Amino acid sequence: MAARGFTSVEILIVLVIGAIIVAIAIPAIDTYVQRTRLMECITAISDMSATIKQAEKTSGALAATLADVGYDGKLDPWGKPYEYFNHRTSTGNGQTRKDRQLKPLNSDFELYSVGRDGLTSSSLTNSRSRDDVVRARDGRFIGTAEEFDP
Repeated sequence: MAARGFTSVEILIVLVIGAIIVAIAIPAIDTYVQRTRLMECITAISDMSATIKQAEKTSGALAATLADVGYDGKLDPWGKPYEYFNHRTSTGNGQTRKDRQLKPLNSDFELYSVGRDGLTSSSLTNSRSRDDVVRARDGRFIGTAEEFDP
């Protein structure tokens, strides 16, 4: 009896099914990866904020830069440096962030990630800022600009 192989149609059907599975799986995996990165960023900002506040208690002044508290060169989960701005001395690599009424988010310091797209604006309502992960209300809120509601 002669060996029987797969027909072209059978191979094509398997390839189409495989392509459909990949088309469904890739967005789901990307969503999971981005959610994981977001949680990692929120945790990092929370930890960094606590370190900055502890250093302030010890030294009596807020750090001028992230390097002053051991975070020089620290990158967010998307590979971009965290932004920091000390309101009291107007120092740091960041800027004052503002809510929809254009009020500063914090009275002590800003600490944020520019998010996945790497774009930002001082106003959280700007479309470039919506994926930024921000610290607001002097640390009582840490999350995306999109989730923040003053």
